[in-house]
Amino acid sequence: MFMKAWKHIGIFLVAALVACSCGVSKVKDISLTSVGIQYIVPTSARSMDAKLELGINNPAMGFAVQEVTGTVRYNEKELAHFMTGPLQLEGKSEQVYELPCTVTLAEGASLLDILIVASKGNLKGLKADVDVQAALKKNGVLRAPFRFRDLDLHELSQQ
Repeated sequence: MFMKAWKHIGIFLVAALVACSCGVSKVKDISLTSVGIQYIVPTSARSMDAKLELGINNPAMGFAVQEVTGTVRYNEKELAHFMTGPLQLEGKSEQVYELPCTVTLAEGASLLDILIVASKGNLKGLKADVDVQAALKKNGVLRAPFRFRDLDLHELSQQ
């Protein structure tokens, strides 16, 4: 049950990243082709490190996602904050990318809260606020922040 909870956290992060990737490139054809969790390592009672494997089909131009940060909520209660490392998406390709991330429980949230949400077996009631710092390559480098609010993770997981 413990691993199931961490797997759902990984899925939350993946869904948020895919939503961000689509918004950054403004190309609706970018798709997630596979999801995997390479490892999850609790670093304390309130945080963990993880490495996700994301299969991404990107028919658009290449671009860099420098950092993704955000908050995951369940029925409007903050559960966790997350931060990923950089990711370079190759243009016109389908590849599997490794994405390291750090997850920290929100103030007032506990591991028990995460386990209860994960035991439901779906993402209903989960929303995320995500901030993406990207560098778009087009005649030089353009750094651009993107903000996404109230992303419905259940809806994203159904696509």
